[in-house]
Amino acid sequence: MRIDIITLFPKLLQSPFEASIVKRAIEGEKVEVVFHDPRDYTVSKYKQVDDAPFGGGAGMVMMIEPIDKCITKLKAERSYDEIIYMTPDGDQLNQPIANECSLKENIIILCGHYKGVDQRVRDHFITREISIGDFVLSGGELAAAVFCDSIIRLIPGVLGNESSALSDSYQDNLLAPPIYTRPASYKGWEVPPILTSGNTPAVELWREEQAFERTQKLRPDLLED
Repeated sequence: MRIDIITLFPKLLQSPFEASIVKRAIEGEKVEVVFHDPRDYTVSKYKQVDDAPFGGGAGMVMMIEPIDKCITKLKAERSYDEIIYMTPDGDQLNQPIANECSLKENIIILCGHYKGVDQRVRDHFITREISIGDFVLSGGELAAAVFCDSIIRLIPGVLGNESSALSDSYQDNLLAPPIYTRPASYKGWEVPPILTSGNTPAVELWREEQAFERTQKLRPDLLED
């Protein structure tokens, strides 16, 4: 998979890709992540990429021309499955969306900033709009990092144990069951005996029951789906 990220602040985004699972995925050539600054595509000698909105109002708007030139250049080099805009009014990111996007080969992610991007960018270039929640951030960079992490970890070969992702919360519309590790007894707090019984079928049944009970208690809306 190749992910091209268009952002005014590449340095803000680099850190999440330089550690842990995502870093190993990049080093293992499971994914390639490339940053693009719209300032490199502006004709302004002052590197201007934003301007005041037509009709007046507070804030600045990212201009269409630098974004157009950047996306057009990328599309001339390869085909893209999705051009995604991170925006608070997009489809809210969930596990099914992450699962679907992890199967893509090439993705462009556009990070908005200021008051957002010229609407014509959204009308003519964007194929999908994604939000990470009903709140507003200073820009789309942190949202893009969250989105990328959610899909990169699902790429085959990225996790040490590929079955690990299959047991994550939301994969089957259930929250994950409680998990424990050594020691089995700590300060009088005991691990459920079933988990140390060695009875694999009974352990799996316990986990299924616990997942259902946790979901029923904490996220009953998932069961309605």
